[in-house]
Amino acid sequence: MENLLIVDGMALLFRHFYATAMHQQYMRNSAGTPTNGVQGFIRHVATAVRDTEADHVIIAWDMGAVTFRNEISDAYKAHRQAPPEEMNPQFAHVQQVSQELGFHNIGVRNYEADDVIGTIAKQLEGDYRIKIISGDKDLLQLLDDRIEVWLIKKGFSEYNIYDEARFQAEYGLNPAQLIDVKAFMGDTADGYPGVKGIGEKTAIKLIQQYGDVENVISHHHELPKGQQTKIKTSYDDLVMSLKLAAIHTEVPLNYEEIMQSMPYVADTVHMCEVCDMHELKVARNYLMKL
Repeated sequence: MENLLIVDGMALLFRHFYATAMHQQYMRNSAGTPTNGVQGFIRHVATAVRDTEADHVIIAWDMGAVTFRNEISDAYKAHRQAPPEEMNPQFAHVQQVSQELGFHNIGVRNYEADDVIGTIAKQLEGDYRIKIISGDKDLLQLLDDRIEVWLIKKGFSEYNIYDEARFQAEYGLNPAQLIDVKAFMGDTADGYPGVKGIGEKTAIKLIQQYGDVENVISHHHELPKGQQTKIKTSYDDLVMSLKLAAIHTEVPLNYEEIMQSMPYVADTVHMCEVCDMHELKVARNYLMKL
């Protein structure tokens, strides 16, 4: 069975932008445009193709700040600060370079990259071993016997690698139950509240005991009075958070096009030519050493 690598493109771009921006190393080209995030992205994906022994590569992208989740809640990700001005030109640049390097890029308006990743992974897992690279732990809800999630840990090659067995051993839950846990505990980074006063440990215990949010609510009379009160007070937020925590796995996609476009064979000479064209010297030098 062949290996399919699915990469969260924005996660890599942001990570490598900030890794060098903190030292004011923006790696500007001759036009003065910063390229540090783009160069880090190239280096990371090239290393990941090698480390995962990928036969196919898909890069998933966010396509704007507004998605269907903003229709569920105006507060969803609304508090996030605008990116630094040095990053703005790199959003379009990285996707252009990614395409020229031969990676298959997919982004769908009104959906997040996580939704695209989840849809492809669940649709194609019967035919491929799938490895997902991201920094987002929400993707752990996708784990099963043919899907791994490699959470970025350090540099270009250190990951926290999760498969279904590791997740079950650590959490005492099935991966899909992470959605119910997140519904109770909320997510301040994404801007949804969950149940005020219920944190991760309590949320995990509730789902371990009752299985899902609906069953917790059905058995609320068995809970301590304090938990009953918290759930009753935050009931609407709980229902909303359950919707927001779930990765949507039915994004409309053209699978015939995907299957035709995702095969990938690393060509260092071509990749270096692309880097030369875009004045990406640091990335080029790295590729020559891979």
